[in-house]
Amino acid sequence: QVQVVESGGGLVQPGGSLRLSCAASGSIFSIDAMGWYRQAPGKQRELVAGITSGGSKNYVDSVKGRFTISRDNAKNTVYLQMNSLTPEDTAVYYCNAMGRSTSYYATRRFDSWGRGTQVTVSS
Repeated sequence: QVQVVESGGGLVQPGGSLRLSCAASGSIFSIDAMGWYRQAPGKQRELVAGITSGGSKNYVDSVKGRFTISRDNAKNTVYLQMNSLTPEDTAVYYCNAMGRSTSYYATRRFDSWGRGTQVTVSS
């Protein structure tokens, strides 16, 4: 019912910057939170940054001070500005949206994931 689509990934040099975007669409009644996750080969998927509908933000310690999550509520879109990138940031980045979707008789919870966008930090 609700889809999310990421964009903005690519190849960047160490110390460089990249901006990811994620747009949610579909039968959305409300969004409780959106966030960015990443997963490198052989590693666990981890939450990188999240933002709630109220504007509360959280980051994994390794990206604090370098990454910034922001939102455009009118467009159901979140962004992840990534600065001072290092090779350790190389991963597939996934967008997640949680909230409630509309239906004929009631709202339903949703937890939707994008298919991911590759971020590679290399010289």
